[in-house]
Amino acid sequence: MAETESHIRPRVYFNISIDSKPSGRLTFELFDDIVPKTAENFRALCTGETGIGKAGKPLWFKGCTFHRIIKDFMIQGGDFTQGNGTGGESIYGEKFDDENFKLSFDKPFYLAMANSGPNTNGSQFFITTVKTPHLDNKHVIFGKLLYGKKLLKKMENLKTDSNDAPLKPCKVLDSNQILPPYNDKDNDDNENNKNVNSPDQFGDIYEDSIFDNDNIDIDNPKSVFDAVENIKSIGTALFKAKDFQNAFEKYSKASEYLNDYFPDDLSTDNINYLNNLKASIYSNLALVALKLNKNPAAIKNATLCLESENLSQSFKSKALYRRALAHINSHNEDQALTDLNNALQLSPNDPAVLAAITTAKANKRLRTQREKQAFAKFFSSK
Repeated sequence: MAETESHIRPRVYFNISIDSKPSGRLTFELFDDIVPKTAENFRALCTGETGIGKAGKPLWFKGCTFHRIIKDFMIQGGDFTQGNGTGGESIYGEKFDDENFKLSFDKPFYLAMANSGPNTNGSQFFITTVKTPHLDNKHVIFGKLLYGKKLLKKMENLKTDSNDAPLKPCKVLDSNQILPPYNDKDNDDNENNKNVNSPDQFGDIYEDSIFDNDNIDIDNPKSVFDAVENIKSIGTALFKAKDFQNAFEKYSKASEYLNDYFPDDLSTDNINYLNNLKASIYSNLALVALKLNKNPAAIKNATLCLESENLSQSFKSKALYRRALAHINSHNEDQALTDLNNALQLSPNDPAVLAAITTAKANKRLRTQREKQAFAKFFSSK
């Protein structure tokens, strides 16, 4: 499905506003080598070059709204005659036939025709945000989102009403074609989309969701593990630099990647690697959460670490210790002492564990004394 050296696919763009505020650009590549008629319809509707349609409206996406947004599915627009999903018009007349179904919805960010049944294509389209194989052989795929994935995700997360219409208007401020030669490093659409497949300020080249990356082969465990290890290493570098908040966010991202990755055909070695990687990230999250005084998060992640399969004694001891510190900070000394005593069995004479036990016992005695004093004052005042 890639371009050949002799054929350059057309590219078009939408400048988007959300709640009347310019929000960035979506750039599409059109598969005119696979579905030329369908691709040409969309291209011409982006330029507005065909003039006024039969409905008396410009055949142009400029000013058109996205009238339907369904999270974890798709975003739909293209009804420039009615604006609510009941209208629209192609450059060939009101409707035209399905061209072919050569492509499958096997990945997100495909651009496809919306319809009301077979051979009812007009101007309405949708952009998928996840794999949607149930749409195969029902909707014609004619392009893909090339740039602007984070903007699309922002649109996808807009709150909607009972009809799936966004509560904040989402509109195409302008649309047109980008003419070759293309320069993907500094072309005119890249300023608004420099976050796509380019590193953030910390060197992270990956999207927020594991499924949104062109540079991760989700069917290849090594590709997934390498990406997670890279994100984790960024978190570790930030932790060493004492940038705890951003370290927490990177470790959380790495954790979310693994939580979303659960193939049923992993080898035993890959399963063990996955479990060890998860445990390591949970342990790191617990540590950073302690630095940020996020005690519930520290307890949660230490617990997740302890629930990991085939956990080594050193990991267990470390997780118990970190959970105990969070319990001490939360004034739950009894739970802290339980964890610390269990950690001491795994790591006898560990000075950090012994010191924490001393602290927990001292805090418990002090709290008990204060409670007794408070009760004594209460009854003496009667």
